[in-house]
Amino acid sequence: MDLFLENDDDPQTLAFISARNARSDAALATPEMEADAEALRSMMERQDRLIVPTRRGEWLFDFNRSRDNPLGVLRRLPAADAPRADAAWDTVFDVDAFCAHEGKRWIFGGCVTCPFEPTRVLLRLSDGGSDLTRFLEFDLETKRVVDGGFDTPAVRAQASWLSADEIAYFGSIDAFSATQSGWPRVGRRLRRGEAPAEAEILFEAATTDVTGYGFIIDPELGGHTGPDTRQIRVFMANHEIGKLSLHVEDGDGVARRLPLPRDIGFDINHSHILWLAKSDEQVASGSLVLQALTPFDAEPLAPKRRILVEPQPGRAVHHFTLLRHWAIYTVDDRLSPELYALDLTQEDAVPQRIDLPDGIEALYFTSLHADLHLGDDTLHVIGSGFLVPPTRYTLALSDRDRNPTKEPLALVPQETSPAFFDAEGMTSELLEATSEDGTKVPYHLVLPKVWKNGELPVLIYGYGGFAVPLAPHYSGTTGRFLDQGGAYVQAYIRGGSELGPEWHKPVKRHGRHKAYEDFVAIARDLVKRGYTNPSRIACTGGSNGGLLTGVMLTRYPDDFGAVWCRVPVLDMTRFHLFPAGRAWIDEYGNPDDEKDRAFLLSYSPLHQVKPAADQAYPPVYIESSSNDDRVHPSHARRFAMRLEEAGHLPLFHEYGSGGHAGAGNSAEMARRTAMGYSFLRETIMKA
Repeated sequence: MDLFLENDDDPQTLAFISARNARSDAALATPEMEADAEALRSMMERQDRLIVPTRRGEWLFDFNRSRDNPLGVLRRLPAADAPRADAAWDTVFDVDAFCAHEGKRWIFGGCVTCPFEPTRVLLRLSDGGSDLTRFLEFDLETKRVVDGGFDTPAVRAQASWLSADEIAYFGSIDAFSATQSGWPRVGRRLRRGEAPAEAEILFEAATTDVTGYGFIIDPELGGHTGPDTRQIRVFMANHEIGKLSLHVEDGDGVARRLPLPRDIGFDINHSHILWLAKSDEQVASGSLVLQALTPFDAEPLAPKRRILVEPQPGRAVHHFTLLRHWAIYTVDDRLSPELYALDLTQEDAVPQRIDLPDGIEALYFTSLHADLHLGDDTLHVIGSGFLVPPTRYTLALSDRDRNPTKEPLALVPQETSPAFFDAEGMTSELLEATSEDGTKVPYHLVLPKVWKNGELPVLIYGYGGFAVPLAPHYSGTTGRFLDQGGAYVQAYIRGGSELGPEWHKPVKRHGRHKAYEDFVAIARDLVKRGYTNPSRIACTGGSNGGLLTGVMLTRYPDDFGAVWCRVPVLDMTRFHLFPAGRAWIDEYGNPDDEKDRAFLLSYSPLHQVKPAADQAYPPVYIESSSNDDRVHPSHARRFAMRLEEAGHLPLFHEYGSGGHAGAGNSAEMARRTAMGYSFLRETIMKA
């Protein structure tokens, strides 16, 4: 049996990893790989990159990596200055120096700003890139860790500020505090110097839930006036991934569940809730709904629902937020973005569509200010495309608050990222493939400058699960592959939500095969159109996308010339035995249920490996992390061993840190990608 590979400290496991790492290094650590690693690292460390700052008080903040600081520094600039690369940035927190002092690898994951004292933050520090998170109180003014301040253990955790001296802390510090998935269940009112286990309990999700979370909205702190400006406490219980109950405390401190469907996404402010329906329970799936919120009334939600977006085929809401006085949202029309703003101060205001510059294939937005209670309704809007470097625009909604006019809202360009590669002569186009059941499946094809008909090396990336939408994005790493003559494909297969919530539902549980049929249909469509041939096509994906690539290897081996499988789920009979995997049962099915198990076994890559004498597989490179606590690395280890036992020759590499996302310093992250590119060079890129 290979189950010893589930034990990270077993000498046999360590020997297995060491031997396979040596083999993959010998095959892939070529001079060309080293050149790629250096080029990719230089991109990550570019000092002339686009900066999207966050404001706290009178300072703008930015996180920056450099050759001297590969783990990065948090730095600041006076708010009156333009946030450009050549500005006089002042280092506030040096992650590399902090790690050297502590003798431990921490990965910076951002800050939780205290709205009551904006110079105070909780540094979010990941243990080596894992899901284990430490919150450490830091003073941005003195640039020091706060003496006697908050310092929580490294566990799966979330935190938000309740007051200047208290935080709402959800941490899986023990069995009582954790859900069956290992995520935090219990929220506590934690004071400085207090042990988390001793803190007052504020909220409890169920043990069978995925996680719990909570935060406050303080109308008075946000500058709002009115008859009732009491602090609003909001708690959330995630029952399954994407399904939740939302609770707000009434005037007596009792958390009441809001009468909303479970299958929603949401945002909330002092006066409204904005929610996206993912089922037909109350409104049509795909609807974006606005409701007034009066948390201390007998009925906390106004019965009137205003539907801002009606579901239509090919149209989907992906990004939305509530600011102080505005609702902002995007609508993708067959993957082409539209941006809207609604004035919440006018009861019958009409959503305003904001014109976007030409060439933008995707956009996202983020508030200038670090906390909704601080500052004003100013947004950064970042627009880009596969071949278009991102530009930062300002949407100054606060000006409209002070001086409303009938002038249309407009994006004001601020700065554009330098190009990471020369896109002249490259093209990006949206195409469709026809899946086995007749469904039209969109995909983007990004072509290099020069290529030969029928011989084009193609890398297809996909995910296809948990309603996670993919979107076009500008990437220097992708540009490196394009520069070397490869084409990049992004597959919008079912299982995501690119075309709305209904794009996800068909592949849940016993419909999972449809995602795989969509993906291979794209590979075959590229061949049918004359771009390439199967020996020139590689596929890649991570996590659930790693499962996708594992299925491509074992079910459709003749359609691919190489498979790059990253941090994968591969044993569909044991994924639920690791705590995090229990949260995936709603998506995949329950291996302990006879009918579910039979279906899971029908595609489980680990169980579908055939002997080399019966079936040749294309070259496969399997990549994982020793401290991946979301998808246990034993999935990758056991798959590699199973392939070897069947007579195949996989390449396998397990990195010592980085966690599920492959986080690390710039050199480590660059080398990880470069190893994958080396694998492509030795397979689909070779003439």
